[in-house]
Amino acid sequence: MVLGCTSDAGKSLLTAGFCRWFARQGISVAPFKAQNMSNNARVVDGGEIGVAQWLQALAAQVEPEVAMNPVLVKPEADTRSQVVLRGKAAHHLSSVPWEDRAAHLWPAMVESFDDLSTRFDLVVMEGAGSPAEINLVDLVNNRMLKHSNAAAVLVSDIDRGGSFAHLVGTWQLAPPTTQARLEGFILNKFRGDPGLLAPAPEHVERLTGMAPLGVVPMIHHELPDEEGGTVRATPPADAPTVVIPRLPWGSNIDEFHLLAHVATLRFTTTPDEIENADLVILPGSKHVAADLGWLRDTGQAEAVIRRARAGRRTIGICGGAMMLGERIEDPHAVEGAATGLGILPTATVMDPDKIVRSNVLRPKGLASPWEALNGLSVPGYEIRNGQTEILTVDGPTLATTMHGIFESPDVLAAIFGHRPEPVLNRTFELLADTIEDRLDTAKLEQMVNSPGRSG
Repeated sequence: MVLGCTSDAGKSLLTAGFCRWFARQGISVAPFKAQNMSNNARVVDGGEIGVAQWLQALAAQVEPEVAMNPVLVKPEADTRSQVVLRGKAAHHLSSVPWEDRAAHLWPAMVESFDDLSTRFDLVVMEGAGSPAEINLVDLVNNRMLKHSNAAAVLVSDIDRGGSFAHLVGTWQLAPPTTQARLEGFILNKFRGDPGLLAPAPEHVERLTGMAPLGVVPMIHHELPDEEGGTVRATPPADAPTVVIPRLPWGSNIDEFHLLAHVATLRFTTTPDEIENADLVILPGSKHVAADLGWLRDTGQAEAVIRRARAGRRTIGICGGAMMLGERIEDPHAVEGAATGLGILPTATVMDPDKIVRSNVLRPKGLASPWEALNGLSVPGYEIRNGQTEILTVDGPTLATTMHGIFESPDVLAAIFGHRPEPVLNRTFELLADTIEDRLDTAKLEQMVNSPGRSG
């Protein structure tokens, strides 16, 4: 299991790297995270899982499946979230207080892990947050580690500072069952000369018994973020500017990771950048009514409307497509009703039954400025409660309920005139190479092959 001293220590990235490295050794490997919290999700075999486990499965060169992330928590407000259990929205659990959910979630976690462990040589588990969050009922880290009897590594983000205190303090606060399984630690995101770290790693080993497995440098990778969106690529010199409002409850923002290779991509909270953009994309939203209110409060809604009236290009995707319409009705109190931007003559009705499916978009009959999309066959996916038209066009405004179209090199070439190279596989190889070069791989193999170890 890959545990972290903190959130964002690099667990997801290293887990993907481990998956590819072990796969390169000829081992059948599956990723697993008992519970994830993210509004970036992907559709697999009729359900949805967090994007991190989807990416890790691709790194492991296996088909992503619901068992790899049996519990997904999707925030809808500061104090409310939707629980996705075994790939399906569990409305009865979403209203259960956080501390009372454990008994409902644990069976799915255990059964999913046990299922994977019988079908794969190795399960690489990712923890959540920290195993030392002693104020919480910890199923994902400590209880799952004990159930699996796995060896564990502890990852610390040394770029933040205080890394050695994080390692020792986390080990000291973790329960004895976790301490006994923490066999090594990794210093992640290091900039500089590793020779300057001595004698601190050896001192940590004396205090905790965790062996130093190595130092991972700051990796300039191209994987999309588990939450939100980050621009990592450098676009062509003549690239147009694409602006995406940074919605508070934006979802599936990871689908734009390839867009930054053909456009100057910016995430914004102000109307000025919307006014000056060559293209504006309204992304998906986990709470459409709330995000519409935020757009209005920040002045961005009026900027989008002015652009559309001036004949400038705008695209809405899923929740963003719903925002472009005249109204959102919610007779079943799923999210909340709202008045749309009124750019497209459409209406959305929220349905308690969630649509979760893969799909293929086949545009035809589109006029300028979208005619280059005609005839394409674009794979994608839908995750939504709103019932809206699949593809709606009104001059320069295009709306679709399907995610994933901006991951298609064909779509990007048709809209922007540049065809990017796929980046995921080369990043997985970079991560595996880094593990090979920077970590004690002999110790890693010893850990997973120890008697009684299952992941």
